[in-house]
Amino acid sequence: MNVEGAASILNSTFRDPQGRLHQDGERILREIFSEHADQVIGWIKSPLAQKWIAERRLIPTTILESKRDTWLEHERIFFPTYPWEWTPGQWKTAGELTLDLCSESLESGLILKDATPLNVLFSGPSPIFVDVLSFETQDKKSPIWIAYAQFVRTFLLPIAAYVYLGWPLAAVQQRRDGYEPSDLAPWLTFRQRWTYPLRSLVAVPMLLEKKAGNEKADPLRHKREFSEEISAATLQRTLRSSRKALQSLELPEQSSRWSRYVETADHYGSEDHSAKQEFVRRCLEEIKPEKVLDVGANTGVYSRVAAKCGSDVVAWDPDVRASDLNWKRAYDEKLPILPLVADFARPTPSVGWRNGECSSLLSRAACRFDCVLMLGVLHHLLISDRIPLQEIVEQLWGITKRWAVLEWVPKDDSQFIGLCRGREELYRHLDESFFAEAMETRFSIRSRQRLPNGRTLMLAEKIG
Repeated sequence: MNVEGAASILNSTFRDPQGRLHQDGERILREIFSEHADQVIGWIKSPLAQKWIAERRLIPTTILESKRDTWLEHERIFFPTYPWEWTPGQWKTAGELTLDLCSESLESGLILKDATPLNVLFSGPSPIFVDVLSFETQDKKSPIWIAYAQFVRTFLLPIAAYVYLGWPLAAVQQRRDGYEPSDLAPWLTFRQRWTYPLRSLVAVPMLLEKKAGNEKADPLRHKREFSEEISAATLQRTLRSSRKALQSLELPEQSSRWSRYVETADHYGSEDHSAKQEFVRRCLEEIKPEKVLDVGANTGVYSRVAAKCGSDVVAWDPDVRASDLNWKRAYDEKLPILPLVADFARPTPSVGWRNGECSSLLSRAACRFDCVLMLGVLHHLLISDRIPLQEIVEQLWGITKRWAVLEWVPKDDSQFIGLCRGREELYRHLDESFFAEAMETRFSIRSRQRLPNGRTLMLAEKIG
């Protein structure tokens, strides 16, 4: 392939002064502007970068031959994500990776110049740093980590706002460069502001900002030189204090509405659970999907069934706590599962400059999955979200390449009745025959099984 003719420029990199990303089918290519080529190539070939690539902490990258410009090819991460779709545990793990790489790079005379979660993707449950242009030669006589303020704004303050104020991490979708201390300060009590780590993240910066407002700015402040020993010690102290602050932000562990669903679901007996898992396992072993999307995954029971059947799994659920439990178990057990805080009924929109900088959830999911699991989800979409059945079928058809495993909940099911809230008359038409007619426009039912509790499981194959 002629890399100079790469198909489309990815808008997510239009701000980068050193290069830009292109996508050519399944290939991810990075064009490096000529004035930065030697530095970037030297970095990619360095023992440190190659070590991180081997450890899958840095995106695997190949240097391509080109007559005019310098091009790199990156391994394509199957399902790219954004921080506003991550669980709290994923945020902290991405922050730890960022600090680890910066600390290790200092030993090789380099330093991380960008420290934003947007430089991290997840390969399964594990973070991987993807911006190979974020490292530069360290000024050994400077004790300042220029990216520290960005790390605070984009990692520490969003997590602190979640822990202390209950602000959803997804809210940073509208704050590309994170929060300022002044964003949190009015909502914190006096005692909170002066409690570690908020003292160093909010209270002291607010005082310094007020003081700086009364003094003339010194444009040469960052240019002052110190001995190499003092500079190195100061940088490592900055990284240690950043790590300590990150670790001190203990995530709340209280149960959410759905995080104990599996344990408390009294409409499922042990026989129902066993039969359902066996049906799903049998279907997956028969169709052997490489990539599976688990919609409404909750804490990941069926995500793990799919992973143990040999599939790579992406798991969507809007419940933050349930998704975080799913991620923690996948991370601890090294299972190929990527849990996300994502809602089938309210998918993440495209955002950023001209609504093209960060792509929507559905555009990333379109025809990407060999099989989609929708277990215990349809009645929520139909009743709670008031999504017409044909619309659900169309969206499912657009996401799966071929297969879907579905669960139909009858009108006399306790969960169906509970969701109706006295409006059963509105949903009288929602019976299994109505569902089958809607499915037949886009899918063919290949097998089905009635559970002891009256629910019906189906394996459906896409038509067209």
